[in-house]
Amino acid sequence: MMNKFKSGFVSLIGRPNVGKSTLMNTLVGEKIAIVSNRPQTTRNMIRSILTEPDYQIIFIDTPGLHKPRTKLGNYMLKSAQSSLGGVDVILYLVEPGSPEREEENLAMLPKNANVILVINKADTVKKPEILLTIDAFSKKYDFCEIVPISALSGDNTEALLAAIGKYLNPGPKYFPEDMITDQPERQIIAEMIREKALTFLQEEIPHGIAVEIMSMKKRNKGELVDVEATVYCERESHKPILIGKKGVMLKKIGATARKDIELLLGSPINLQLWVKVRKRWRDNDMILRDLGYDARQIN
Repeated sequence: MMNKFKSGFVSLIGRPNVGKSTLMNTLVGEKIAIVSNRPQTTRNMIRSILTEPDYQIIFIDTPGLHKPRTKLGNYMLKSAQSSLGGVDVILYLVEPGSPEREEENLAMLPKNANVILVINKADTVKKPEILLTIDAFSKKYDFCEIVPISALSGDNTEALLAAIGKYLNPGPKYFPEDMITDQPERQIIAEMIREKALTFLQEEIPHGIAVEIMSMKKRNKGELVDVEATVYCERESHKPILIGKKGVMLKKIGATARKDIELLLGSPINLQLWVKVRKRWRDNDMILRDLGYDARQIN
């Protein structure tokens, strides 16, 4: 007798920069969420879809759990907290070490939920430290599974998928099998541009950056796509840093982003970037909504 098809929703939560987006990209096998070594890179809930012959998992990547300082920060925290309800499994990501900094976040976890503790970056420490981490976290919450992995290398992620599979129920195929995300193309492209800015810019600037796609048009009788985007910053002093001397920085951001966008679209693109100042946009409700950070849409 054939096993019934299983499906379910899996939320990834944890502190900023713990590797949630890297893990989601690794599990799905495609670059869906942007990745950088800067905390709070992810701003929205991002859904990606893994479909195999006998199951479909919808992963929900979330902003890192942190103490917000702006309205954008409040939106990000609310987005992360909202992902704790109505899912089949919660992946709680940590790095090897003590749970001392995790006390407040662990308290958010719902009681009697299927929470898997995922110890990321397990390849960076020796086995005794992993065992100490398992023991310390086991005393703080009744995790249904504990799985050490490396999101970057993919090590032990097959075991993680097997652990998730134990808690999926027979269900429908929510999305077509060739679909890997429900994000609009424009949103993915805007995030790809922001990722490159995060990579190349100074520490104090990236959190104040947002990207808006102004237009996307395919040229007549050809595959070339024209993409126009605006990069917003909060201060006049940040604009020349973003542009760089003789436009070098902006060209660097655009050139590297273009490669990822061309892979996504499967066609060559002509990317044009502009820089504008929007002072204190992270605390402006109207601008936040324009950029897709609308707290009213979070349940």
